[in-house]
Amino acid sequence: MTSLSELTVQSKTQNQWINISAEVQKAVAASGIKEGICVIFIPHTTAAVTINENADPDVPHDVSLALSAISPDRREFRHSEGNSAAHTKSSLVGPSLTVIVSGGKLLLGTWQGIWFTEFDGPRTRKVMVRVLGE
Repeated sequence: MTSLSELTVQSKTQNQWINISAEVQKAVAASGIKEGICVIFIPHTTAAVTINENADPDVPHDVSLALSAISPDRREFRHSEGNSAAHTKSSLVGPSLTVIVSGGKLLLGTWQGIWFTEFDGPRTRKVMVRVLGE
């Protein structure tokens, strides 16, 4: 069995982290699949998805700060849109995740959340959620 859902995320700024755990869990529940996997895919080149701590709001801030240190805006960049740092951050974080589904729920750790990461906002973005299993 398989199910595909499309979520919409509205970012307000660059380097924004948006916790989408509840929305992804709703997609899993709506699929009716109890045991399997959930693939979360971001079809954009300046946004990404990651699993990280969902309890301390300083964690997304700190990771964003670290990513900006790794990939600052540089005048040497040639990309004409001026968002090369966002493309680099998206490549570092990645466009997809796979999470185990057990008992109809995402099998995340106590402190884990699924984060949509916006590196070039504000924008309206898509998040694709494919649930596979039985």
